[in-house]
Amino acid sequence: MNQISFLDAEYNQNKKKTRREVFLESMEQVVPWKRLEKRIKKHYSSATTGRPAYPLSSMLRIHCMQHWYNMSDPAMEDALYEIHSMRKFAGLSLERIPDETTILNFRHLLERHKLGACVMPTT
Repeated sequence: MNQISFLDAEYNQNKKKTRREVFLESMEQVVPWKRLEKRIKKHYSSATTGRPAYPLSSMLRIHCMQHWYNMSDPAMEDALYEIHSMRKFAGLSLERIPDETTILNFRHLLERHKLGACVMPTT
């Protein structure tokens, strides 16, 4: 997402941060994103043909938001279309949002390689 849209520019004029925005900003600082991405990267798609994969950082953040907000795959897809702060956190624009199957496939990738615990540790 190189250039912001008119919608994003208008939204950025909003002075009050929502609780969701505050929470996502704190998660951006607290979660060791680079370390997690490094562990997943060797298993993530690097195909040079066909439709390009979504950035690993975006898919990882979507996966985490699903857990934090207890959302199904279809609900997460809808939330990415409807909620600007979630799109922004994932580094996405309305032009290209992963569908529920793509979100499901990413979770299956984490499960297949036993990476789910490193992303979402159980307490």
